[in-house]
Amino acid sequence: MSQLRLSVARLLGGVALACMASATGAEMVPSVNMIGNTGLIDMPSGDMQPDGFITVDSSRMGPIFRYSIAAQFTPRLTGTFRYIGIRNWNDAFCPGPQCLGVNSFETYYDRNFDISYQILTEGRYRPALSIGLLDFAGTGINAGEYVAATKTFGDRLKVTAGLGFGRLATYNPIATLGTRPKASFGMGGKPNYDLWFRGDVAPFGGIEYAINDKWRAKVEYSSDAYSEEAGVRGTFRRSSPFNFGIEYQPSRAFHLGAYYMYGDQIGMNLAISINPNQRPTGNLAGPAPYPVLPRPSPQSDPGAWVTGWTETEGVNASYLTALQNYIDRDLGIIIESLDVTDDRVQVRYRSSAYDAASQPIGRIARALTYVVPASIEVFELVPLENGMAATKVVIYRSNLEKFEGELGAGPALLIRSHIQEAGTPPEGMATNPDLYPRFTWSIVPTGETRTFDPADPFQINIGARANFRLEPAPGLIFAGSVVKTLSQGITNDRKSNSVLPHVRTEASSYQVVKTPVVDSLTAAYYARLGPNLYGRVTAGYLERMFGGVSAEMLYRPEGKAWSLGIEANYVAQRDLDGMLGFDHFDYSVATGHVSGYLDMGRGYNLQLDVGRYLAGDVGATLTLSREFANGWRMGGFATLTNVSAADFGEGSFDKGIYVHIPTNWFLGRPSRSQRNLVIRPIQRDGGARLAVEGRLYETLRDYDAARITADWGRVWK
Repeated sequence: MSQLRLSVARLLGGVALACMASATGAEMVPSVNMIGNTGLIDMPSGDMQPDGFITVDSSRMGPIFRYSIAAQFTPRLTGTFRYIGIRNWNDAFCPGPQCLGVNSFETYYDRNFDISYQILTEGRYRPALSIGLLDFAGTGINAGEYVAATKTFGDRLKVTAGLGFGRLATYNPIATLGTRPKASFGMGGKPNYDLWFRGDVAPFGGIEYAINDKWRAKVEYSSDAYSEEAGVRGTFRRSSPFNFGIEYQPSRAFHLGAYYMYGDQIGMNLAISINPNQRPTGNLAGPAPYPVLPRPSPQSDPGAWVTGWTETEGVNASYLTALQNYIDRDLGIIIESLDVTDDRVQVRYRSSAYDAASQPIGRIARALTYVVPASIEVFELVPLENGMAATKVVIYRSNLEKFEGELGAGPALLIRSHIQEAGTPPEGMATNPDLYPRFTWSIVPTGETRTFDPADPFQINIGARANFRLEPAPGLIFAGSVVKTLSQGITNDRKSNSVLPHVRTEASSYQVVKTPVVDSLTAAYYARLGPNLYGRVTAGYLERMFGGVSAEMLYRPEGKAWSLGIEANYVAQRDLDGMLGFDHFDYSVATGHVSGYLDMGRGYNLQLDVGRYLAGDVGATLTLSREFANGWRMGGFATLTNVSAADFGEGSFDKGIYVHIPTNWFLGRPSRSQRNLVIRPIQRDGGARLAVEGRLYETLRDYDAARITADWGRVWK
């Protein structure tokens, strides 16, 4: 075996020396390996995907199939969630229903979290160098660590060499670094720091060659012996450490690979990569904005500049009507109220379509140049959310006239405008007489899922959801939704074994109801309580499992990077039939949190919630997220409470990752709606927080000065 290692080393080294003279540092597109990470075939590499990329991967090799989602959180940091199935798991032990414990599964399923960090980026002579942890908080079968270096030679050849630990050191190790303790994961889910980068060390490596701009060939030497799958359980035969493959990648979005692996198996891999910064439909479609209408000079038209007309009865109402008529061509902008003086106009409005706060600001400002007299120089624009004034943007009309069409018009207008605290509305503002009461409704398809059940990993109910929303007055909202399951895919076979109150582990009992259910039915009141201070009270059936009262306050200082909130709730667990009763569980609880929000810049946000959860446990949830300019948001969260890992059960503590996808990204037209994907390894009762629609920070977050500034270029669109 030492001869084999020497041969592999000479092969990789010889290729590197042969190509050194022609090295240009040109980048070959990083590819995706069989476990969903950036890498060779089955081994990792030192590469990283482009910043922000999200990659969804599906692969199959013999009895092993994998599904994964990987996110490039920063230019150097990647996180991956993977779900694995291994068929014929118990064939070598006790096939049949008499098996117990881990051997009871004909197909064994496992959940993995990986993380990798690029220490060095590739330079002219320097390779890219990455360090990574595989399944760092799982059951142990897939746990491993690595250090990998990758160097590009010319524009066709890429060479990778690395050292593996744990699972990646199970074939022909060359050294040992201390003693690697036997994995003791208990309920799983907790990082085992004492295992990392300890024990046997084994080399791996490979070569990638670009045949052309779409096809690539690979050869790899693997340090993974598949000890459990091929050795202990005999699910397939591993007779060689070498893997060979060919891949088709016509674009950054699509990757398809076929491989001959370990001397015995055929492997297939399909990966789809999504760039949040690039819409598949190109720019958003929609009506063009009005151009700015320049004012005549006082000398050429003195009558246009006269003042005193504000004393005319009904002047505010007439200008509100005129402005709404102009703005009706734009999507989802409604003028709620308006007030004018001789030199100033304030407009309070709502916008339901444009996801960037700056875009309706720019459209209303340009429409005002057609509506209000020439003497009005100052435009005050106040967006409203749920009846609350979110902020105030002050634009000077002369700057609109001066910079429209100029190079660098966005930054030039921004530095001459002001973003301020919303303030109270002026006395005598005209309000839109047709706005309240306002009633909207919709019927939409819906899908409820249950994932990661070992007996049936993916279950789904297909149905229809009827939603309604009634606003009798600003800030007062009655809303609800009724769900009817049309195709039942979720079962209730796996009963809860939780020692805590069953605040989430009974979720499937609510999902198997075939009759229409009241998903939510609430009355809510929102108000701006004072400068930078907002409040909310919501009562009713807040979510499928709980009903009661929720109250919240948010302090959101204008121009600051932080906000502070406090929430208190008293709720009871609803009956299983999804109707209006509370008798089945006879469980009620007071919960609440103090929440801190921090905008760290460049799209990164931190949230910390400290308080009491639905099961009565006390602790904190930390959430780190990244938001892109076009509304994509991805992040991860973890909750630790005073519930022990043993009492929590499988997973040890609550954690997961999420992605928020704006619907305009794939629809190609303006919309503020979004689709949310949350991936939890498993949700238990510990660390479970009440679901409340319309929490204040999420309602108002788009109107922070930092976010308005980041999207300011769209003020001209």
